[in-house]
Amino acid sequence: MDLNATRFDVVDGVATLWLDRPHRANAWTGRMHAEYRWIMAELEDRDDVRAVIIAGTGDRFCVGGDSQALSDHAERGSYDRGITDEAASPGGGDRIDADFAWQLGYRHPIIAAVNGACAGIGLALVTFCDLRFVHPDAKLTTAAPKLGLPAEYGMTWTLPRLIGTTRAADILLSGRVFTGTESAEWGLWNTVSDDPLAAATEWARALATTTGPEAVRMTKQQLAADLLRHDPQASVDDSIRLMNVAMGTDEYAEGVAALVEKRPPNF
Repeated sequence: MDLNATRFDVVDGVATLWLDRPHRANAWTGRMHAEYRWIMAELEDRDDVRAVIIAGTGDRFCVGGDSQALSDHAERGSYDRGITDEAASPGGGDRIDADFAWQLGYRHPIIAAVNGACAGIGLALVTFCDLRFVHPDAKLTTAAPKLGLPAEYGMTWTLPRLIGTTRAADILLSGRVFTGTESAEWGLWNTVSDDPLAAATEWARALATTTGPEAVRMTKQQLAADLLRHDPQASVDDSIRLMNVAMGTDEYAEGVAALVEKRPPNF
């Protein structure tokens, strides 16, 4: 696929995907949506990738839907995702196959590096990431109610789980702007940093050099499953089943050998 609205690279096991329309503050379009899914599908199958960082080109992350696209929706009188049924389908699976929800079932950890303004669909994407790093001055908003819209892309599911129902109601119902600094203690962010991309990259590189890829994949799978089932017995039973599988792998043998020999593991 020709990439016009996004770009990516892979360095030392860490993939970085940039939303790349800086002239439009990285506003979201159907083209960007299709490219995003295609890149993520490509990266998911690469064994040289251990984590994927999502960042925005320039000084903003994503200001939400492009204003021209929003105007087109108003003229049409209905919503158009802007991508075809043949678009790439990364991650996904039973009950987590919808847009952005598929990130829960994705093979690798997905990390948001929110360097600046983030609104609407951009914020929805961020809430479905596994980890989130933000600039203290970044301005964020759900935006939807001020456009005459309900909450979009599952934020009524993600935000209460991340920040609690009371705070979620505040920002979802009002559409007000809040900052990285204001929300630092809400549970939405792993770190508030003057350089969120550098902080995200440091975390991802540590993951890539110190953890087993299958262990990370299985743990991510467990997190997604437990978000859906709310069943502690099933969680314990599943963890025992997965540990039994893991203990028969070369990855586990290397991890134990490294521990005993007091050296870094070579996964």
